[in-house]
Amino acid sequence: MESEQLYHRGYCRNSYNSIASASSDEELLDGAGVIMDFHTTEDDNLLDGDAASPGSNYAMSNGGGAPSSTTHLLDFLEEPIPGVGTYDDFHTIDWVREKCKDRERHRKINSKKKESAWEFTKSLYDAWSGWLVVTLTGLASGALAGLIDIAADWMNDLKEGVCLSAMWFNHEQCCWTSNETTFAERDKCPQWKSWAELILGQAEGPGSYIMNYFMYIYWALSFAFLAVCLVKVFAPYACGSGIPEIKTILSGFIIRGYLGKWTLMIKTITLVLAVASGLSLGKEGPLVHVACCCGNIFSYLFPKYSKNEAKKREVLSAASAAGVSVAFGAPIGGVLFSLEEVSYYFPLKTLWRSFFAALVAAFVLRSINPFGNSRLVLFYVEYHTPWYLFELIPFILLGVFGGLWGAFFIRANIAWCRRRKSTRFGKYPVLEVILVAAITAVVAFPNPYTRQNTSELIKELFTDCGPLESSQLCQYRSQMNGSKAFSDNPNRPAGPGVYAAMWQLCLALIFKIIMTIFTFGLKVPSGLFIPSMAIGAIAGRIVGIAMEQLAYYHHDWFLFKEWCEVGADCITPGLYAMVGAAACLGGVTRMTVSLVVIVFELTGGLEYIVPLMAAVMTSKWVGDAFGREGIYEAHIRLNGYPFLDAKEEFTHTTLARDVMRPRHSDPPLAVLTQDDLTVEELQATINETSYNGFPVIVSKESQRLVGFALRRDITIAIENARRKQEGIMLNSRVYFTQHAPTLPADSPRPLKLRSILDMSPFTVTDHTPMEIVVDIFRKLGLRQCLVTHNGIVLGIITKKNILEHLEELKQHTEPLVTRMHETWCEKTVDSSRLHIKPFFSTSFFLLFALCCSWVGLVWIHL
Repeated sequence: MESEQLYHRGYCRNSYNSIASASSDEELLDGAGVIMDFHTTEDDNLLDGDAASPGSNYAMSNGGGAPSSTTHLLDFLEEPIPGVGTYDDFHTIDWVREKCKDRERHRKINSKKKESAWEFTKSLYDAWSGWLVVTLTGLASGALAGLIDIAADWMNDLKEGVCLSAMWFNHEQCCWTSNETTFAERDKCPQWKSWAELILGQAEGPGSYIMNYFMYIYWALSFAFLAVCLVKVFAPYACGSGIPEIKTILSGFIIRGYLGKWTLMIKTITLVLAVASGLSLGKEGPLVHVACCCGNIFSYLFPKYSKNEAKKREVLSAASAAGVSVAFGAPIGGVLFSLEEVSYYFPLKTLWRSFFAALVAAFVLRSINPFGNSRLVLFYVEYHTPWYLFELIPFILLGVFGGLWGAFFIRANIAWCRRRKSTRFGKYPVLEVILVAAITAVVAFPNPYTRQNTSELIKELFTDCGPLESSQLCQYRSQMNGSKAFSDNPNRPAGPGVYAAMWQLCLALIFKIIMTIFTFGLKVPSGLFIPSMAIGAIAGRIVGIAMEQLAYYHHDWFLFKEWCEVGADCITPGLYAMVGAAACLGGVTRMTVSLVVIVFELTGGLEYIVPLMAAVMTSKWVGDAFGREGIYEAHIRLNGYPFLDAKEEFTHTTLARDVMRPRHSDPPLAVLTQDDLTVEELQATINETSYNGFPVIVSKESQRLVGFALRRDITIAIENARRKQEGIMLNSRVYFTQHAPTLPADSPRPLKLRSILDMSPFTVTDHTPMEIVVDIFRKLGLRQCLVTHNGIVLGIITKKNILEHLEELKQHTEPLVTRMHETWCEKTVDSSRLHIKPFFSTSFFLLFALCCSWVGLVWIHL
């Protein structure tokens, strides 16, 4: 990584002259196409200031009042000022400074480890602390994931009934030891009682159906209400998926409390409640947030990570891999997910530690065995039929469907979330959750494919029909007598059960599409992986059954006669469901490599990796045709997080002077001089501006750059000096040079702030193309970059300025059709409503059709 070279660039030098010393730092560094020369110039004597005269009464001192040393690399590491080098909430870290601090710490440890056995032990502890923290993270992630899986399954079945013999058993566990179950109704046993049986004493009839219906809605609303109340009162950061915020944090942004203890505890509890409420959401995305909370908490046990924000993000990258590992039982897929989707800085040692964390988490989850099948994977399947080359056509069509669904979902969900933010409806999150949960429960209960847990639905859709399957999807007619038969050869005419299941699956598909749009973004923990996979699995199963029946009735077509004989098992509908699930998830998230690995680890279907790859790449291409943003990047932009996406290409021809601040109409740039400011003037500059940092120049006349000082560090250094150093007054001289300036004998004691000065800030000329500037910000994680002309400071570019510039360029390059449409519409109508109206009209039409079908289903059951 280019930043590895740039970290040696002289940031950690005690004086500017040391940059010119004979070392590897004299080399010209190539950073994202810009050649930067850090050799000294003729202004070196000015930058160090005048040496103190023999008659001066002042010793050279830093803000702490201790004698300054020119033999160490960093003043504030040798004589640390408490609080300097830390960051405020909602600010971006300085990757270069954090990396430099870690290297200086590492040099100190290596230099002292031969002094004594204790120092050698400390060096070993420091070397192994990375492996210890990822081990603890993996153990905690696996244990919490197992607890969440068990609790969610039990509470989900609680909506339908209770096990009298053991209250802590879910429906499946309750009937394991029963000898009175039948093959067709293996889920019915005397130990399990529905709520109608407990309250009314009858299991059949309209009364029992209505009672079960009522209790299902009651428990769903209770779980949803409790979840949203806990989130609102105790941990507002526990809502949502968490992946957009994790991506932003890993890019260097500070969000205090987002990975804290309260967030971890509330997210774990409310995730179980949200999944059990039956909302169209999953627990896989929030498990990444849970794992990152564990990694953040354990990192505070090790100073190597607690005092360095860049090193802490290496732990969070490993934790995100552990989260996906326990979410899907896919350790390798978790590592690739962390590398491809969430991590911003991913060195090789982080890859190894991510792999180890995913391994430990998967081992713990396997030991807990929450699924009760002695397998690590969630949807393990075994297909007995190979796929054929012709089937790539329907697989690619499923990829097209996944891309279209992903593009539609992103636009519709972002439109709804934007409307929630801009209207009064967003001020009542509890009411919104209750309303969505009520609609979901009322519509979902009559349809067995929407009533059951989404994970169980996907498992049923993935399953290949065999002699042990009693699902409606496997009720084919026997060729002998036309009755229903469960055969290991499902390539037979579809029976009434299959046609009824197809109709119900179509209704379930419409229901899932609509409710997922309104559910993702609620103030409860909500993941998107499982709902997206469910939509794709439903569509894939429908296509698979259609292909199967087409091959049966038209086996003499040239498409089938070469490889599909009469009575042979040619088409596997479950494979189509698996491919459709991967395509829809890829269309929403725009993942590729990690998604394919996750799916074949999830199902154990390594033989079908080529169809998965074809569908996933097709869905990404189709989705990218409508917009390159995935759902997580879209939510990052919606929330206004400072995130520079490395996937976006900068193709414009603007220069640094077009983006830098100040503009021509703005006030002049606020700068500090190196040795002629007083404490009062410095505090006035800080109070009158809101900038996070100030360039330090030689003088008002020279305007040549000396360095860069952060606002927070200046404030902390002044407060610390007043506490520990006597004689600091409002008219005390502040200097950033190596030596104190010559002052009259009756002057108050000066304040040296050189220790907090960045002597080598990143600079570009005003003619540097913005394409190169954006590349530097992305690859080095810069907070700001100074713009100079012949060494004279002209302005500054921050990450916020770059994001605003990119947004302006996007608005200027909108299609002409969109601008004409907005001009034609009334000016008083907000432009966001124009995009929402077609979406709402379509959604309400589909909802009306769904309600009519729901009435029909209820009538049939009654």
